[in-house]
Amino acid sequence: MSTRDKLLEVTNLSVLYGNIRAVKDISFSVQKGDIVALIGANGSGKTSILKAISGMVPFKGAIAYEGRNLSGMPEHEIVSLGIAHVPEGRGIFGNLTVLENLKIATWQCKDKEDSARRFEYVYNLFPRLKEREKQSGGTLSGGEQQMLAVARALMTRARMMLLDEPSMGLSPKLTQEIFDLLGEIRKAGITILLVEQNANKALHLASQGYVLEVGSIILSGTGQELIGNPLIKTAYLGTGLKPQ
Repeated sequence: MSTRDKLLEVTNLSVLYGNIRAVKDISFSVQKGDIVALIGANGSGKTSILKAISGMVPFKGAIAYEGRNLSGMPEHEIVSLGIAHVPEGRGIFGNLTVLENLKIATWQCKDKEDSARRFEYVYNLFPRLKEREKQSGGTLSGGEQQMLAVARALMTRARMMLLDEPSMGLSPKLTQEIFDLLGEIRKAGITILLVEQNANKALHLASQGYVLEVGSIILSGTGQELIGNPLIKTAYLGTGLKPQ
């Protein structure tokens, strides 16, 4: 791909928490329209990478989105550029209704017609949320809460979504449903940087993958290349992996 297709460029990124170096001088890029998966054990630095990109933690190195340096930029400004972060644990407001959770994400939108189009899009994608729009977020099932978290990110008119463990706590059926929806979101032209414990699902969906270990990238390749790598099969995928 040409450099014109590059949406996100991470260069020599390090994230420190006191004396603990969670991310160690890593570099990678994300192309427009791709799904890129970050996989690795707990504590390997995946979540810290997403937090650095979205402005939640300070970092060393460089992060550029569409050529614009994100260093020192506040979170709300990063959101306004088109980056939405769906955190681990979903982060919805349990005491607010589905509708209220979604409306919060449109706070920067002054165009009522544009806001209405956003609601139409997310309700078409997540009809279950339309059915439950007056229900409080805290009473939704785990799968519905994850749908709400993704829908809320889409309401910001995100062009790039940072997704942290979207299948956590979900049944295999709901996990498949969420991953099917991610495929639909990609078809709409939204780029996804995905942190996911289910490496099998993530790599089958991803255009590109990076494997992290104690804060460093130890392996990279297309999703299919990593699925076929014997080391990845042993460490993350188990035996008897079948195509999906």
